[in-house]
Amino acid sequence: MLNQTIVEGLEPYRLGEKIRTLRLRKSMGLVELGRHTGLSAAMLSKLERGKLFPTLPTLLRIALVFGVGLEHFFTDERKRHVVSIVRKKERLRFPESPGGGLVAYHFESLDFRAIDRKLNAFYAEFEESPPEKVRQHHHPGIELLYLISGRLEMTIASDRYELAAGDAIYFDASVRHGYRRVSKAACSGVVITA
Repeated sequence: MLNQTIVEGLEPYRLGEKIRTLRLRKSMGLVELGRHTGLSAAMLSKLERGKLFPTLPTLLRIALVFGVGLEHFFTDERKRHVVSIVRKKERLRFPESPGGGLVAYHFESLDFRAIDRKLNAFYAEFEESPPEKVRQHHHPGIELLYLISGRLEMTIASDRYELAAGDAIYFDASVRHGYRRVSKAACSGVVITA
């Protein structure tokens, strides 16, 4: 029988549930996990059901199979930040290139407080600039831009697209791209990269 103090101390970490979740994400059976770890399927089943708690070496064997660190198992979900709020007054405004000169847009991070982000979200205000001054850049991943106000010309590779308020564009961000406000009125949008 398990010591009640140990059970109560480890319960918040839900070790068994975390092991099972990792295994199912890989569509792996208990026998297959057993082959990778050298542990029996029966023992792994007991670990997943919380009938047995793993030693650190046992947990490390399991962690190595799934490419996670031991800290994955010892995060108390009750204390993990699954919700992150960024208030407007907390956001900081930055130019797209800090070196000065012509600035195509200013941005504010909408998710800087979030931990383990799977994407990045920004509020952007686009500035006027002549067509010949559009500075293109690229970065890994994808980008989605939703235009809130104004009109914006997007250059992606050698193609140009004009967006109006309410339009959205999704594209491969590894292709060179740039932004140019084409309206006299303010032009702003939300940019999401992943």
